[in-house]
Amino acid sequence: MPISDETTADHLTSSQCWAYVRQARFARLAVVVDGHPEIFPVNFAVDHGTVVFRTAAGTKLAGALSGNPVAFEIDGYDDSLSSAWSVVLKGGATLLEDYAEIMDSEDLPLFPWQTGAKNAFVRIEPEVTAGRRFLISNAARRNVLRGMGLYTE
Repeated sequence: MPISDETTADHLTSSQCWAYVRQARFARLAVVVDGHPEIFPVNFAVDHGTVVFRTAAGTKLAGALSGNPVAFEIDGYDDSLSSAWSVVLKGGATLLEDYAEIMDSEDLPLFPWQTGAKNAFVRIEPEVTAGRRFLISNAARRNVLRGMGLYTE
């Protein structure tokens, strides 16, 4: 689907959002801890309309399981289309405790980036899936390419 124009953002359908989520490798998890927002980078896997990540005990896990809704955000850039996109999933997070679920999650491509035991599998079941895509202005695109050493005047 082509992007409307340079001045508007196109709202993505749920299917388009999930296509972007499936191709992403990492995201940001937003939780509320002691009344304050906290944001954590996470790698994840898509599993039947949900996302699953692994973590250890700590602030991220406690915030995710606090009973408050969480937000899960993924962004990207498509240089071939000169466009950027952003997808946000909002909903509840639960700890996988059922033996069958944990065993199934072991087969997901979830590999912790840091060393140490990351034995807690957390599933986010989105109640809201929202996304947008927009064209990057030529000036901004030139600036990005210049910063990468790919554009000279």
